[in-house]
Amino acid sequence: MIPTVVWGTGNVGRAAIRAVDAHPALELTAVLVHDPAKDGRDAGELAGLDRRLGVAATRDTAGALAARPRAVVYAASGDIRPDEALADVVAAVRSGAVVVTPALYPLYDQRNAPPEFRDPVLAAVAEGGGSLFVSGVDPGWGNDVLPLLISGLGTTVDAVRCQEIFDYSTYEQEDSVRHLIGMGHPMEYEPPMLAESVPTMVWGGQIRLMARALGVELDEIRETLERRPLDATVTTRTMGVFEAGTQGAVRFEVRGIVGGVPRLVVEHITRIHPSCAPDWPTPPDGAGAHRVIIEGRPRIEVTVEAVDEGENRSAGGNATAVGRLVNAVDWLVAAEPGLYDALDVPLRPAVGRIGRRPS
Repeated sequence: MIPTVVWGTGNVGRAAIRAVDAHPALELTAVLVHDPAKDGRDAGELAGLDRRLGVAATRDTAGALAARPRAVVYAASGDIRPDEALADVVAAVRSGAVVVTPALYPLYDQRNAPPEFRDPVLAAVAEGGGSLFVSGVDPGWGNDVLPLLISGLGTTVDAVRCQEIFDYSTYEQEDSVRHLIGMGHPMEYEPPMLAESVPTMVWGGQIRLMARALGVELDEIRETLERRPLDATVTTRTMGVFEAGTQGAVRFEVRGIVGGVPRLVVEHITRIHPSCAPDWPTPPDGAGAHRVIIEGRPRIEVTVEAVDEGENRSAGGNATAVGRLVNAVDWLVAAEPGLYDALDVPLRPAVGRIGRRPS
């Protein structure tokens, strides 16, 4: 059994506790929290399970790492605290742990990551013998391993398009939805996540990964952006009221240009209510999906829908990101210490987990 720590118990951390508990090769040995109200609570309760796991959450980060766990699932957010997240991850790698996380966007494409992100991790690997694998859903499997797999079914391939189409009213992270993405703000507000070059910072690595795997050379990476206001005021279950005239939908593309043509595209279509921008592409049932389209002969379209935590589509997406990471832990433990990306780490089948329920 691989002693494993889950660091963080938010949207991703809850799913991570459940995934570690369900994995036959992993043993949950500690759960790290920041909120004093969670200190001492049982991990099973924090993860929304109907049973106790016998692991009490703790704020003692140093103590948890001093116990030298073999693996750490870093589930704390890095969206608005990238420097702190990097410092946490480096400390865990330096302790000798295999670390998996979706939190550090620049390290999804680790070969081209800025030195200020890559160099501290490589130094920690050399010093402590740990490893790091950064991935998720989008960015993550939705625009690396899935489109690459599907492209192999084509005879000719003209373009690869990866779409995330979501109703963000199901996304229980109000600061990100309102302030980073801009939903509910006046149209003159400039959302940080939509600022020029930021989408490329987040998703450009996925374009480069696909290009590397497909053997094509990129001319450049370009961005497009459209925003739409709400025609009417709407009230959401998780985040309250969004006023008419404020931002209600966003559509952007990060485009990999090959030979002057967009050949590799990551597209996001995000709404706070289905009534906004109804002419844009929609998911099959209006809630949310990830879709890969291979333009060519034949034309191939694959749509993935995931649900968790009471049919919540956003929670389902988080759970698949966690699955990609947690299911890679035993592979990483057996591999040499290092800094890995999605083209290095195979997508693991559910060996030993079919029909299995943790006791």
